[in-house]
Amino acid sequence: MDKRNLKWTGAALASVIALWAGSAAADDIRFMCAADGNECATLEALFARYEKDNPGTHVVIDVVGYKAILENLPVQLAGGTGPDMALVTDFGGLAKYFLDLTPYVDANYWNTNFGNTLRWSRTGPDDKGIYGMNIQLTITGAYINKTLFEQAGVAVPGEKATWDEWAEASRQVAKATGVPFPMAMDRSGHRIAGPAISNGAKIFDDAGNPILVDAPFADFMGKFVNWNKDGTMAKDVWAGIGGTSYQDAAQEFINAQLVFYYSGSWQVQRLDKAIGDSFDWEVVGSPCGPAACSGMPGGSGLVGFKQTKNPEAVAKLINYIAQKDNYAEFIGKTRNVPAHEGVAKEGVAYTDASQNVAKALKGWNAQIAKLSPIAYSYQGYKNSRTMYNITVQRVTQAIVGEMSIDEAMEKAKQDVEAAIQSAGK
Repeated sequence: MDKRNLKWTGAALASVIALWAGSAAADDIRFMCAADGNECATLEALFARYEKDNPGTHVVIDVVGYKAILENLPVQLAGGTGPDMALVTDFGGLAKYFLDLTPYVDANYWNTNFGNTLRWSRTGPDDKGIYGMNIQLTITGAYINKTLFEQAGVAVPGEKATWDEWAEASRQVAKATGVPFPMAMDRSGHRIAGPAISNGAKIFDDAGNPILVDAPFADFMGKFVNWNKDGTMAKDVWAGIGGTSYQDAAQEFINAQLVFYYSGSWQVQRLDKAIGDSFDWEVVGSPCGPAACSGMPGGSGLVGFKQTKNPEAVAKLINYIAQKDNYAEFIGKTRNVPAHEGVAKEGVAYTDASQNVAKALKGWNAQIAKLSPIAYSYQGYKNSRTMYNITVQRVTQAIVGEMSIDEAMEKAKQDVEAAIQSAGK
């Protein structure tokens, strides 16, 4: 055999394979996905059904850790090397990269069913674009250990109970049962924003400029700092770590060391699996302030990116998931709260959910109507993450005694002014 001919044949074959692979890749939709539960797997099944009906489309799913979405994806998009689609949580910060789906979808359908969250990705009141959808709405709020309330003989506060009333009840339960922590809140500027807004914080001035700190905001932060100092709040959640690092108190709640836990709807599956039959727990939502009984909305968005070579294919795939039946199927199987208003109104059948999970999710669904418009605006603001981080840093400094709450709030004001000036708006 002529070895020179064999070598040439191998090179030619490699070239053909490379050309074929390049052509195939050009037709692919690459999707980056990170999730706490079965969201990526559920989307994969829905995508497979779409592919069967649309033979020209092939979705390649890259399942990554949430840190990759938070830190690596923005770098990739800035360099023009990102995926065609992704699940994201930073709507405002990444909005400049989002693909406008408007030319390919029914705008009336989208605005009717996703109106409250579409604005999170828009640049201003004149922007009517459709930049993807909130595929799973999250809501911040509280869980309680109901068994501890029963053991203590303390009545569970009612639906319109205030933060002060919940604090007093939680202290009574902790004292009667001997558990170490009456209350805890995740170390997060997003988590503490809902209580501040309920207390009357506006976050923005009348012209729409971010201010963060006003009298109601400072008032709640002062109350929160005092609760950390007097033992009402589990102090180590906020004071046990530095910088802007996130810390939750789920394990303390799971271990029955905590009466009242302020976190959010995404914890349902984790709590159900970890707690089992150890004790009864339930969702009580957000305590009330003088202005509202609001938590903060959030969640993941299914979005496409401008840099894709297949904008129409990406838009049609996202639009497929957005259709009511498909969206309801996703929410039911992943046990999330719907952002689709039509699905929310009709209710969701949570497939194979335990009685506890179904009850908890029903409780979270009931919180949607209580969300303040300010909470929606704050979550959608492009520099909200910066403001969340400022809140965490300055409030923690007041908790650990590095400065007074008044000094911390003044520093937070200055931080926001400097950050917004640096960002250009």
